Amino acid sequence: MAETFDVVIIGSGPGGYVGAIRAAQLGLKTAIIEKDKRLGGTCLHRGCIPTKSLLWTASLFHHIKESSDFGIDVANPTVNWANAQKHKDKVVTKGANGIDFLMKKNKITVVKGHGRIAGKGKVEVTAEDGSKQTLETKNIIIATGSVPKSLPNVAVDHKRVMNSDSILTIDRIPKSIIVLGAGAVGCEFASVFNHVGSKTAIVEYMPALLPIEDADISKELDKIFRRRGIDVHTGSAVQKVEHTADGVRVTMKVGEETKTLEAEILLSAVGRAPVTEDVGLNKTSIQVDRGFIKVDTLCRTSEPNVYAIGDVIPTPMLAHMASAECVMVVEHIAGKNPAPINYDLTPSATYCYPEVASVGLTEKKAKERGYDVKVGIAPFGAVTKSAISNESVGLIKIVSDKKYDEVLGIHIIGPHATELLAEACVAMKLEITTEELAHTIHAHPTLSEIMHEGAEATLGHPLHF
Repeated sequence: MAETFDVVIIGSGPGGYVGAIRAAQLGLKTAIIEKDKRLGGTCLHRGCIPTKSLLWTASLFHHIKESSDFGIDVANPTVNWANAQKHKDKVVTKGANGIDFLMKKNKITVVKGHGRIAGKGKVEVTAEDGSKQTLETKNIIIATGSVPKSLPNVAVDHKRVMNSDSILTIDRIPKSIIVLGAGAVGCEFASVFNHVGSKTAIVEYMPALLPIEDADISKELDKIFRRRGIDVHTGSAVQKVEHTADGVRVTMKVGEETKTLEAEILLSAVGRAPVTEDVGLNKTSIQVDRGFIKVDTLCRTSEPNVYAIGDVIPTPMLAHMASAECVMVVEHIAGKNPAPINYDLTPSATYCYPEVASVGLTEKKAKERGYDVKVGIAPFGAVTKSAISNESVGLIKIVSDKKYDEVLGIHIIGPHATELLAEACVAMKLEITTEELAHTIHAHPTLSEIMHEGAEATLGHPLHF
């Protein structure tokens, strides 16, 4: 008689592998299926981790070029791109090895191959050599993630027109680059290549960079990007992309005007599409809307004992969200009665320079929800610690409810914003008021004082500007 698993997870990204660990900790017999050679998914191999490695190289180079300001003379620093890529690969390999260790430590069965639902309680796995095996299971979690998508009129050839996967393995610093899309991925890569010396342009259909962020944050990033020499084109609709003798030409419509841009390469960074084809949904009653799997508040699909998490469902496409969803699912399977996720408290982080981070409602969304809001904005220039590293750029914006003083959203652009956000996440989880935040003593000198200054500004009495 074949062994029966309590949980089989299809996909080993940050949702799948973290969920597998938690399932094993709860005593569930667990298997995880992965079609790639290594565990870790897009986040580790083609997303979060490798991009942050290149961003670190780029920002470090930027600081080294300013080193004389800090009393350190470095003559003619240059970027060794090959070594930057080696460092990136080393970090990724270490992460993959770490996941392998965690699977063994937690006695999780790892099955390599393409997983598909083959019927009630059955998952068929096709290995690279074409051989097949079927796993019997009480519960199935679909955690197959997403892939880069492109516009219909932008053909990705991975040579002159790249996507966020292929750009990670580029063997040179291009003389010029056009980045199509100003979401987190587009802004991060624009930041990388601008810092390492590429003539950089960014094109966005929406009227602002990082369109999902608060309007004041987007405006500040636009201002800083332009100051850095990035050619910003918002409200621009791409009409066609052509190959030239030396690269690519982009024709776009900006209002009533037609403009063209030329560069050595084009990066298409216009979003991601869920991987829900060829995972056996036709063997189930699962409902799909525009490629996304429909689920309830506990990530249950319409097929009994089949769950879906992460990028395949219509929730924020973020690694940490996939992890949280999969942990919630396996705790539900184990009878722990977990609370549904409050998606209003989803942390958002963009690692361009300066970094952008936020949690909670934007001012616009708070007003749409019917709140009578009060807002405070404090510049990083008010925090002396930022001047020490020549990083007195950006601001914090706090959105609060006038009636009860509850903090509804915290939005940051500035040095180490993604790390500073942790305090905001904890504060909002505990439903903090602006006054409580202002009365929280922050160590001096630290960048975290921006949180205190923002609260004071929201209450109408900033102390340092």
